[in-house]
Amino acid sequence: MAIKNDAQSGIAYLDMQAYVGITKHIGGRAATDQLLAWCHMENAREVLVVGCGIGVSTAYIAKKYDCHVVGVDISDKMIEWSRKRAKREHVESNTEFRTADIQALPFEANRFDAVVVESVVAFVQDKARAIRECVRVTKPGGYVGVNESFLTEALSTELAEKLGGALGGIEMPMLETWQSLWDASGLQDRVFQTYAIDARNEVRDRIQWIGVRWSLEGFARLFRLYLTRPEARASVAVQYGSTANLIAKMEYALFVGRKGA
Repeated sequence: MAIKNDAQSGIAYLDMQAYVGITKHIGGRAATDQLLAWCHMENAREVLVVGCGIGVSTAYIAKKYDCHVVGVDISDKMIEWSRKRAKREHVESNTEFRTADIQALPFEANRFDAVVVESVVAFVQDKARAIRECVRVTKPGGYVGVNESFLTEALSTELAEKLGGALGGIEMPMLETWQSLWDASGLQDRVFQTYAIDARNEVRDRIQWIGVRWSLEGFARLFRLYLTRPEARASVAVQYGSTANLIAKMEYALFVGRKGA
């Protein structure tokens, strides 16, 4: 895989994640289960997972709810990981994957019973457009469910610049931004619930969600990248070394809404 370099922080964050084969969303399986419950996933026949990453949620939904799940991600490498995960979880017949941008989803309107988005919109420049696309492809009466992090206080100039470089210029929103976007979504029966982050449990929850074996393989790839690519050391320092400072200023929100007729 060709890895793009970021001028300020070495290897760009999303490219690093795709190479390593580890993605995250705050709250682990418990957050996903709550999101799926609010989306009434037990009634869904076809589900879209946007920003499917390594395919954990896609495989989980297909297996737990015995429905057809389409996963899309902007990264070809992530799509490769997702297909590998589906094969490992024996849900190949219930899943399909394709490369796509959340800001221009390649599906007809009113197709999916539910659309699930976890830690994706925060990385998009036009967040309102991304949410509109998710609503567009949802059937009337279907649900859109989103899990996104937000800042509880402003970052220092130094940390903001480092993270901005690592994230390609994207700024992490404050809570008010998400609330405003959700209020403007046009969805009905909207739920918007915030949660504190337990930093002590995040690593444990992520490993449990991804799987111990998969996590170890991913960390091994990260270690090899660190040893063989000098620019990766700067990336690790920014993207992982600043996590403790950042997570203390973050919470996450689950927001769900139903599309009207």
